[in-house]
Amino acid sequence: MKAIQIGDLHVPVPIIQGGMGVAVSLSGLASAVANQGGIGVISAVGIGMYHLDKSKGEKYSKRLNLEGFRKEIRKARLLSPNGIIGANIMLAVTDFDELFKVALDEELDIVFVGAGLFLKIPSTVTFDEFVNSKTKIAPKISSARAAKLTLKVWAEKFHRLPDALVIEGSKAGGHLGFKREDLDNTPQPLFEIIKETKAVLKPFEDEFGVKIPIIAGGGVYSGEDIYETINAGADAVKMGTRFVTSDECDADIRFKEQYITAKEEDVVLINSPVGLPGRVIDGEFVQSVLAGDTKPVKCAWKCLKTCNYKTVPYCIAEVLFNAASGDFDNGFAFAGTNAYKATKIQSVKEIFEELNDQFFKASVAEKKNINNNVLA
Repeated sequence: MKAIQIGDLHVPVPIIQGGMGVAVSLSGLASAVANQGGIGVISAVGIGMYHLDKSKGEKYSKRLNLEGFRKEIRKARLLSPNGIIGANIMLAVTDFDELFKVALDEELDIVFVGAGLFLKIPSTVTFDEFVNSKTKIAPKISSARAAKLTLKVWAEKFHRLPDALVIEGSKAGGHLGFKREDLDNTPQPLFEIIKETKAVLKPFEDEFGVKIPIIAGGGVYSGEDIYETINAGADAVKMGTRFVTSDECDADIRFKEQYITAKEEDVVLINSPVGLPGRVIDGEFVQSVLAGDTKPVKCAWKCLKTCNYKTVPYCIAEVLFNAASGDFDNGFAFAGTNAYKATKIQSVKEIFEELNDQFFKASVAEKKNINNNVLA
């Protein structure tokens, strides 16, 4: 696998670990991935729930989110002083602007921004801070059309381009940037989105004289998948599901076991209460939700902009945190389409070695095919 450049940021291995929340990818997983030469990513969503101390009578709040986020960043830096540490921050969260400010203040290497189109500067930072940020900024998109709009707005309003673009395809886990009807039918393949996005990106790169790497994810699980995705035109891949069943993943062992015991048909789509389709591992809680059962919602504060806590059937943040804590009577696990392929728990180092070996074999196999075709 070839190293990539994101501006002046040198990434030795083109693997970006997906940010998974609530409390699935924190400093433990992020630092382990960073130590292997990839980009380790902390999920900022609901991070205060992980740092809540009920013995002190604390309630989930914006303050806990910001303090918890800062703690996880600093802990990851201690665990991986020379690695590349990033964060995933959702535009849909109420405290996006404040979390973004923390990321810049802590000089994170890179911030990935999803759950909406990133088209305006957060209120907590100045124009100069945003434009000249040492922290790289990589918006997440699900189509070439979204990429073109993002690039156009950034060029016209900010006089700069994103440092990288992340394409998240329809096979990803968690909340998805596609309409439910598209997912139920035949969604656009990831490789097609990559090709269209590269075409959209080129005139902007030429105008600004820069190279904007494309990071692609959604269904990327093996080294062969990495090889095919990079051959399709991506510069790097984003992998979340693959790292859930690692020793260093911050979620409870029972969360990891959900992946190991899941069958292919257990990975299903649901309609999340916050207005987005989501991909999860099926179970009793999921079935109760699909049957129309509701769970009492005691909202400490409105953490998601699109959530109407007075009418939602359950609190998505609480449900996800319960799952990450191993409580599947009151939660479910988000997962990508290939979650069922997990068979064991490994160290992140072992996963990287396995991915590299698979990538190498895929490369050799293709070269043999090319040579055989030439000889024929």
